[in-house]
Amino acid sequence: MFRAVVAAPVLPSDRAAAGLLQTQTLQAGWIGLATTLASGVIWLQLQAMSMSGLPFHEAMASNVLLTVMNRTQFGLVSELRLVLALALAVCLTYDRLALSRWLGLVSALGLTAAIAWTGHAASTMGETGFLHLTADVLHVIAAAAWTGGLVALVRLMAVMRLHPGLAHFARDVILRFSTLGIASVGTLLLSGTVNSWILAGSFHALVVTEYGRLLMLKIGLFAVMVAFAAVNRFRVTPQLAQTEPRLDVLDQLRRNSLIEIALGFTIFAIVGVLGTLHPAIHFL
Repeated sequence: MFRAVVAAPVLPSDRAAAGLLQTQTLQAGWIGLATTLASGVIWLQLQAMSMSGLPFHEAMASNVLLTVMNRTQFGLVSELRLVLALALAVCLTYDRLALSRWLGLVSALGLTAAIAWTGHAASTMGETGFLHLTADVLHVIAAAAWTGGLVALVRLMAVMRLHPGLAHFARDVILRFSTLGIASVGTLLLSGTVNSWILAGSFHALVVTEYGRLLMLKIGLFAVMVAFAAVNRFRVTPQLAQTEPRLDVLDQLRRNSLIEIALGFTIFAIVGVLGTLHPAIHFL
């Protein structure tokens, strides 16, 4: 998404910059895909153990795994995500083709969005369940676009730091990323509010339950991320001049973005824990 929405509209006029962007996109894509596949296999194994109540070596028997894969919603979603992962691998292999790039983006978005059907939203019934799933899909896509975009932005700024001739692209790239970030933050706020209303139910539940307290910690870290993003957008970015790019400003943007990434990954860890807990509304 970073390449399609942020960098590609700015960099194609420079062949060297476009080549570096393609290399970075492929590297990040393969690393992310490998991580997704490895963690997905581990996730499936842990679910098989949990659902069967058997120790690891018995749960890994073919009949247990096949049952989980073919007769549970988690297994069916895992199969769909595997298909999307393979499709993304093919698109990354033929990334020089414009069609492959767009199909790769669609595959990546689908791979991310499908996670919504493995969490609490998948068990919410009725019209509320449809609202919950919709909010969850938007939430994970916005989180991926923002945090993943930050990783891509930091990598691109590092290249610009090593190749000062590319630094004149920095302001346009960062301004476009700011637009993506604002859209992501707005989506996260709206979808997060819906999810919190469904899963917590009240401010009291946020205080008296473990789920609620972790959720408040997540919200607090998100607020800090937004604060750093605001500093980058409204205080640091204006210091970049297109005619005389300042490398020290790029360094400051890169440091702040690295802090945002660390906060984002911490939030992902908290979300992982939240997924293992009963929602706060169940205790009311």
